[in-house]
Amino acid sequence: MILAMGICYGGIAQIIAGIMEWRKGNTFATTAFISYGLFWLSLVALIVMTKLGWATKSDDKAMAAYLFMWGLFTLVMFIGTLRLNRALQVVFGTLTILFFLLAYGDFAAASPGFKHFTGYEGIVCGFSAVYTGLAQVLNELYGKVILPLGPVK
Repeated sequence: MILAMGICYGGIAQIIAGIMEWRKGNTFATTAFISYGLFWLSLVALIVMTKLGWATKSDDKAMAAYLFMWGLFTLVMFIGTLRLNRALQVVFGTLTILFFLLAYGDFAAASPGFKHFTGYEGIVCGFSAVYTGLAQVLNELYGKVILPLGPVK
């Protein structure tokens, strides 16, 4: 189920959304959607290629480096949100933290308790993204603020 979601919703759907944002001239959303869509496809590829015997499994240090680099990219994207609404700042802020926690967890072979904590932080990030997406859709649909996104900087 997770791999299918990673391919279809995490990967393909975000790439399509990125292309749609590109046509609207929204560079930030284009970069975010296409980049994270390709992140999900690459993560699924790392898992599936190993299971099919097409590649060797990445060790924890390599996975930590992969996640750390995504954390750096996300930090730069978070800086971009400082010109956008508060909801997007929360999404990208919690996603930055999540990538760094995941990287540390792999790098340091962290305890199960640390990894559970990281999972809960990921849930907070996910709920913030769901809220932000729903707010954007409902606010546009109704032509007024149904769910607040916070002040635009």
